[in-house]
Amino acid sequence: MNIFAFLVSLSLLLIAVTVHEFAHGWVAYKLGDNTAKNSGRLSLNPLVHIDPIGTLLLPIMLFITTNGQFVFGAAKPVPINYMALKNPKRDIIWIGASGPASNFIFAVILSVIIKIIPLPALLQFIFSYLITINVVLGVFNLLPIPPLDGSRIVMGLLPDRLANSYAKLERYGFLILVLLLLSGVLNIVVWPTVDVILNWLFTTL
Repeated sequence: MNIFAFLVSLSLLLIAVTVHEFAHGWVAYKLGDNTAKNSGRLSLNPLVHIDPIGTLLLPIMLFITTNGQFVFGAAKPVPINYMALKNPKRDIIWIGASGPASNFIFAVILSVIIKIIPLPALLQFIFSYLITINVVLGVFNLLPIPPLDGSRIVMGLLPDRLANSYAKLERYGFLILVLLLLSGVLNIVVWPTVDVILNWLFTTL
């Protein structure tokens, strides 16, 4: 296993999750919630978003168990006070969607740069890898499983009573994700979607 490859993968993952969490905090701030700003999380400094388990331990375990083929993880969630929002029911949708949207936008920008600027082979590889990480992160977080961002969008669309019941699934969210992963359901949903988006970014855009 190549330690250098792991460090590169971890660094690119950290960039992607930083953009993701910053977007959550920035949209929440624009919609009336100062929690992320007051806690120092409204920042593009990756260090303030590191979570010991999600950003360090999980990527290390995945790198080892997949023999260096796959690295994935998550940042420390940006704190959101939904009661401070101007319109909590509506704004939870925008905040939830902002994280994945930021990753997709970042991937598009990188894809355009690769196409219009002749980059050295190594830099082009790094940009392509970062595009892939952003797309995977965006697609994965759109899954409607609490506490992923897709669940926030669903909660904002559901009637209050159903939304409250749906939110209670969050305590089982990690277990649900593990079961879906082990059963292969996530592979059926996530990877084909990722492939479609990457194909568009690399060949069509």
